[in-house]
Amino acid sequence: MALGLLKSIRVGLQKGAAGCTALHGVTASCQCRSDAKRPPSPGPQQHHRSRAKRSVSIAPEKVHDKTYLWARYREMKKLVYDLLPPGVCSLLNPATIYANNEISLGDVEIYGFDYDYTLAHYSSFLHTMIFNKAREILLEQYKYPKGIKSYEYIPSFAIRGLHYDVQKSLLMKIDAFHYIQSGTAYRGLQPVSDQEVIEMYGGTQHIPLHQMSDFYGKGPIVKQFMDIFSLPEMTLLSCVNDYFITHNIEFDPVHLFKDVTDSIKDVHVKGMMYQWIEKDMEKYILNGDETYAILNRLANSGKKLFLITNSPFSFVDKGMKHMVGKHWRELFDAVIVQADKPSFFTDRRKLASCLLIKALQETG
Repeated sequence: MALGLLKSIRVGLQKGAAGCTALHGVTASCQCRSDAKRPPSPGPQQHHRSRAKRSVSIAPEKVHDKTYLWARYREMKKLVYDLLPPGVCSLLNPATIYANNEISLGDVEIYGFDYDYTLAHYSSFLHTMIFNKAREILLEQYKYPKGIKSYEYIPSFAIRGLHYDVQKSLLMKIDAFHYIQSGTAYRGLQPVSDQEVIEMYGGTQHIPLHQMSDFYGKGPIVKQFMDIFSLPEMTLLSCVNDYFITHNIEFDPVHLFKDVTDSIKDVHVKGMMYQWIEKDMEKYILNGDETYAILNRLANSGKKLFLITNSPFSFVDKGMKHMVGKHWRELFDAVIVQADKPSFFTDRRKLASCLLIKALQETG
């Protein structure tokens, strides 16, 4: 958020911005008066930073002096860099951060957090461990060919948000209008040409809505991988497909998909991942100091905080104590674990249970 602010001010200067208004410290926005369209967000990540209690002068509505604007940019840059923990600015690329110029976080009174990959950020070692263990399960429990053991995890192969056509064994990127993006389709570890993709889908790159799954992959034909834990799953799926294709072995794509996803699921459900992290938190958990700084600043500013996660309490408790300290629960107004999202948000029974527990706690 903070580096996005600097980016928005810089863009305003380059496009001949008419003025820059500071909104509550670091949540400043640059109101560019040009007709150019705002560039789309380059990625899903947003880095939220708490607002500082500092008085910042408000610039006049109409300013044409670029000297003044550059001075304001340098002023805000110094303020932002003073607020961020040491070393953070060198780790982030401002070009990959989308600056939201419409929302003042100072007006937000309630902040909700997931645990995994929101409060707790994990190192790349974890994905490798998940991939290796699921591959081992495929070999030992499902009796897949031993040759699959030669495949290693490829960190750069997949990104979050890709779709997988279960029956065609095709991993691809589909846009918001249900069109397969050119040059993004892979079968196994090899790219599939756009012309071949068009032929596979009856002369079009459009996927009908009734074939698409929802965001959490409940559709019968095309699944979307939405969370970061899906990266080793997509890679393993592509590796297993690649082995059967390159060795000319016939296979049932639906059963292959189910076997791989069940193997990945076992790693999570049977608690293997939790055990790895709990045994070596220094190796797997990153940026704990930043998590503490953000939560502490929000709580001290009078904001309401809640945590909702699918992970068990014992795992979350150990991780939060590692990052924040033994009194971490005092920062939150509500903590919900083993929530079984996303059904938690649509199942009225689960919501009623949470309200009942809260009422019992308040009454003693």
